Amino acid sequence: MTGPLSPSTWSAPVPLRLATDESRYGGKASQLAAAARAGLPVPEGIALEWLFVDAVAEGDDEALAALHVSTTDLQGGGLAVRSSALGEDSAAASFAGQHLTCLNVRGPDGLTEAVRTVRDSARSAGALAYRERLGLPGLPRVAVVVQELVVPECAGVLFSRDPLDGSDVLVIEASWGLGESVVSGLVVPDHYRVRRDGRVIERTAGMKDLAVEPALVGGTSQVPVPADRIHRLCLDETRLESLRELTARCEQVFGGTQDLEWAFVADRLRLLQRRPMTGAVPPH
Repeated sequence: MTGPLSPSTWSAPVPLRLATDESRYGGKASQLAAAARAGLPVPEGIALEWLFVDAVAEGDDEALAALHVSTTDLQGGGLAVRSSALGEDSAAASFAGQHLTCLNVRGPDGLTEAVRTVRDSARSAGALAYRERLGLPGLPRVAVVVQELVVPECAGVLFSRDPLDGSDVLVIEASWGLGESVVSGLVVPDHYRVRRDGRVIERTAGMKDLAVEPALVGGTSQVPVPADRIHRLCLDETRLESLRELTARCEQVFGGTQDLEWAFVADRLRLLQRRPMTGAVPPH
């Protein structure tokens, strides 16, 4: 067994917008850093390099102290703690669903446990098998993103090209509450297809009978959606136009295809995650 990593080995957390080195902070953090530096609406946060995450997970006292000091300005409410493994959110491998995200994390002990849990999730049998299929050797190097938790009215995902037929339209799925209900398949979300000129060519109301919401004691809970909102569309023309504009800005900054996770707090749009699309059908 190796001893604790020394501070000379790891570097303390940095503001998310400075986490541009993918070899230290991983794909998710470096993508969000670039988005934040370009003025896109990314929630405030910090990035933990993978060596620092290892030190925290191993219980290094100096790393734990540095972690808690670095999040002082973010502790007004709950936190979102997300994996940013090296190679994650790349054009070749999204790792979607392989690594845990901890939402509405509260207090120093909760934060420490969340960082450890996210790191360990990348070493699960399923995650390691995914790495093996991709030909990625050795144990994963897991950096972490810690952000202010966004508590939205609605949230979801957006693809800048139809992932099924490759057509050049935006495909959007949305539901009430936190986006976990969409990405985890807990509901049938609203479905939209929007042309590049902004014309909506399909809008289908889903069966959104539950929402994932922050729980008072930390973490999240699934709550029933009022009957009059189950089939009500989450997104009006104004919100759809905001998402179209966000996609265009992401294309200017990153190029290529866009796989976005987003949330609306009232009518304020927030960008939670950005990666290139993987496994999509090529355009006709």
